[in-house]
Amino acid sequence: LAMSKAAVKISNDLLNNPLCEQDPSFQESMVALDTAMRRMDAFNQEKVNQIQKTVIDPLKKYSSVFPSLNMAVKRREQAMQDYKRLQSKVEKYEEKEKTGPVMVKLHQAREELKPVRDDFEAKNRQLLDEMPKFYHSRIDYFQPSFEALIRAQVVYFTEMYKIFDELTEQIDTPGQTDEQRERENEAKLNELRALSIVADD
Repeated sequence: LAMSKAAVKISNDLLNNPLCEQDPSFQESMVALDTAMRRMDAFNQEKVNQIQKTVIDPLKKYSSVFPSLNMAVKRREQAMQDYKRLQSKVEKYEEKEKTGPVMVKLHQAREELKPVRDDFEAKNRQLLDEMPKFYHSRIDYFQPSFEALIRAQVVYFTEMYKIFDELTEQIDTPGQTDEQRERENEAKLNELRALSIVADD
């Protein structure tokens, strides 16, 4: 986008140069260049907007899911820690001598463990079921974005080709090859070098 803005500035500066007022054909060429650069800049802006809508915004929406996903993983981790802590407590009582108070504490620990284990297993099952679905859905989610990006690029480059093809038709000397243009430019440069006011290097 910055390059097209710079191109517009350069073409505008050339158009406003006093040389344009002195040479109508040069002015015509500069008007054509300025028009082409402004069209290019407009298409650049349109492409940027299209990429924003079709790629960047969907990426932001997709990444907004991650905090929820991270919370689900953290809740599962917390449930696992609670489960392990209570499981360890049950195992500790199971290893002790089977006295009345120990058996009561073992029963209480098992009762306390059951809902915590059920909670952990439910959270774990949910993640095991949904994480692969989430992982595999990314392709389906991003496929339309990538297709839209490719279409935007095709439209952009097709339009750029049209703009520069039209510009070439407007300012180009028909039938001249690049080598002929280069020789012509070199001859004009030699004429400038031949002027007495140009210092020798």
